[in-house]
Amino acid sequence: MLFSISLILATAVSVGILFLSTISSAAPTLGVRRPFNRIYAFGDSFTDTGNSRAGEGPAGFGHLSSFPYGMTYFKRPTNRYSDGRLTIDFVAQSMNLPFLPPYLSLRSTNGSNGTATDSYGVNFAVSGATVIKHAFFAENNLTLDMTPQSLETELGWFEKYLETLGTNQKVSLFKDSLFWIGEIGVNAYTVGSTVSSDTIRELSISTYTRFLETLLTKGVRHMVVQGHPATGCLTLAMSLAAEDDRDYLGCVQSVNNQSYTHNLALQYKLKQLRIKYPNATIVYADYWNAYREVIKNPSKYGISEKFKACCGTGEPYNFQVFETCGSATATACKDPSRYINWDGVHLTEGMYKVMADMFLGGSFTRPKFSYLLNKKLKGL
Repeated sequence: MLFSISLILATAVSVGILFLSTISSAAPTLGVRRPFNRIYAFGDSFTDTGNSRAGEGPAGFGHLSSFPYGMTYFKRPTNRYSDGRLTIDFVAQSMNLPFLPPYLSLRSTNGSNGTATDSYGVNFAVSGATVIKHAFFAENNLTLDMTPQSLETELGWFEKYLETLGTNQKVSLFKDSLFWIGEIGVNAYTVGSTVSSDTIRELSISTYTRFLETLLTKGVRHMVVQGHPATGCLTLAMSLAAEDDRDYLGCVQSVNNQSYTHNLALQYKLKQLRIKYPNATIVYADYWNAYREVIKNPSKYGISEKFKACCGTGEPYNFQVFETCGSATATACKDPSRYINWDGVHLTEGMYKVMADMFLGGSFTRPKFSYLLNKKLKGL
C-alpha cells in the first residue's frame, strides 16, 4: 500500500511542505515538493531497471527482453526481471520521482554525457552482478556462468557519471539524494564450489564495506542498505535442495542459514559505519525478515502461492533450470499478484510492492525509514 508513505511524509506539513498522498504514476507531479530530489541505486537483478539485455544477466535467465516479462504494469518487456515494477520503482514513485533510468541507457542515448535524462537520479544496478570481483571466481576455477560485472563495475560507472557534473552539482547530489543499495551478492553463495561459505562471506562483507565507505567518504548523507532475502524460500533453491533440508516455514534451511549469517555480519559492519560517519543516516532494510513475514502470513498480503513460480514450466514448482520464463515451453500464470515468485529467482511486482511498503512504512528497517526522512527534512 503505497499510501503508507504519506503517513511518514505527513511530518513535512509542519514545515510547510506538501507531498502526494498517493503515488500512482511514473511521471512526477508538477508543483509537489519531494523529500529527495534524486535517487541513485546499486545492486543486482532485484534492482536493475534495464542495464541488462536478453542473453545477459544471471545464467539461465536470458529472456528478460521477451514477453511475458513486463506483462503486468508496462504491458511489454522493459529488461526488468519481473512481470512489472521492482522495489526501487515503488520507492521512486513514493517519492514523487519518475522511474530511474539505467546508466547504460544514458550512455547509449547521450554518449558519455549522461545529463539529459538523469534529472531525478540513475540506476547503476546490473543483473547478475557480484560483490566479489569476477576474477575471483575465474581464479578459483568456478564455472558459474555469471555476469562479468561486479559492484566495482557499478562504482566505476558512478565515478564516470560524477565526472560529467560540476562541483556544485556534486555537492547537491550527495546532500539531497537518497542512495538505495539493493540486495547483491547472493549468487556468490550458489556456485557449488570448494570455496567455503565462511570465505565467501568474509570476502563479500569486506568488499561491500569498502564500497559503502567509498560512497560515505564522498559525502553521501542518506543511505538505505538492503540485506539478503530469505534465499532458501526462492523457487530455485526449493527445486534443487534435498527434500529433507527444510526449516519450519518449508524453505531450504541450509540456504536460509547462509543468508541469515551474511546479514548478521552486514549489520555489524553497518553499526561500525554509523559510528565512523555520524553525519550520515544509514538504514538497514531487513529483506530476510520481511520476506519471511510474507511466507508466514501470505493471505494477509494477498498471496496464495508461496513457492511455485508464476512463469515457467514443470512440476512441482513450475520451474526448470533450462526452460525458464520467456523460453518456448514456459507459460505465465493469470494473476502474478497472487504469487511471491515470478521466474524461479526473481519476484513478482506484487511481492516487490509488499517489500517496498514494509521498508518505507513498516517495521522492517533499522532505524525506521521515517527517521531518515525526518532528518532529511530538518536538513541533518
